Amino acid sequence: MANYNKKESREWAREHLKGVGNVTIPTMTSDFKRINEKAVRHDVELAIKHGFVGSLSCSEVAITRDQYDEFCRIMADQAAGRLMVIHQAVFNTLEENIEAVKRAEAAGADLVLLGYPPYFYPKSYDEVFDYTKAVCDATNLGVIVFPLPAWNFGRLHPADIPVSVLRRMVDEIPNVVAIKAEGGLPYIMSAIEVHREFHKEVVISSPLEYEYAPLAQVIDIPFCGTNYSSYYGSTIPKIHALIQAGNYDEATQLWYKIDPARKAFGSLPIAANGLLNRMMWKYEGWLQGYNGGPLPHPTQRVFQRDMAVLRKGLEAAGLNPTSDLDEAFFVGRNPA
Repeated sequence: MANYNKKESREWAREHLKGVGNVTIPTMTSDFKRINEKAVRHDVELAIKHGFVGSLSCSEVAITRDQYDEFCRIMADQAAGRLMVIHQAVFNTLEENIEAVKRAEAAGADLVLLGYPPYFYPKSYDEVFDYTKAVCDATNLGVIVFPLPAWNFGRLHPADIPVSVLRRMVDEIPNVVAIKAEGGLPYIMSAIEVHREFHKEVVISSPLEYEYAPLAQVIDIPFCGTNYSSYYGSTIPKIHALIQAGNYDEATQLWYKIDPARKAFGSLPIAANGLLNRMMWKYEGWLQGYNGGPLPHPTQRVFQRDMAVLRKGLEAAGLNPTSDLDEAFFVGRNPA
């Protein structure tokens, strides 16, 4: 459980949100009835070994809230303070999200990544602010606010959540501790504007590794996450460390080295209409030693043609994907 109170949350975040955060996706037992505890512990331990400082407890999968609570508890127990567990607050309604954030806090989560439900259709940014404040008020945890095109706020402003609204959040909600700057994608204007306006007050995260590595060489960006970087093994934490140490050329050369894998990742249908293909993310992590294994239906799928592209991308980048046959992914490294 997080060892800070709401008033201390920004100071805590500034101290701890330094590095790269990946995503941990739940694994089920082979009968799809329970969370596979051994698999979750395996993934948390490997994330720590790879140099990640935090991991999102992914809720955008077809598990019950009780199963999600168990998943969070296992992650927090295995992390034991060595890795921040970040609750993904994207459930169906405001009421569900208030209940879920309280349960995640009790389960040992350290931070909250705040999203917005598919059927939340605000007519103004006052409604966005009110929703955000209601979730933040329900927890003592620090909250990462998250401008993103998937929320369908771009119909209100091209930045998805404009600076004027973020300013109100930062000024009026004390446990807003960070901004995950993906507003206005695929353009970087919102990310630059958010950094310029807020970097002295809250942590700014540049979660897309292909943007983070160049931008962090010209502006101070302490955190890269949460994201798909398990696909690259320990590489993105290494790039982050090099940049923070001022070794820009070495970081840049490593960024170039993994370009074949980056292009492989970008060539596939990772996201469709706002929903990420978590099964494909799970396969990407499996190639680097993560558990893989059962994810309950309904889920998007990963096909052999896509597996081949992802594996070849890692091979071309010198990132040594597992030699295990792809069929083993569907069973996982710790079957139960």
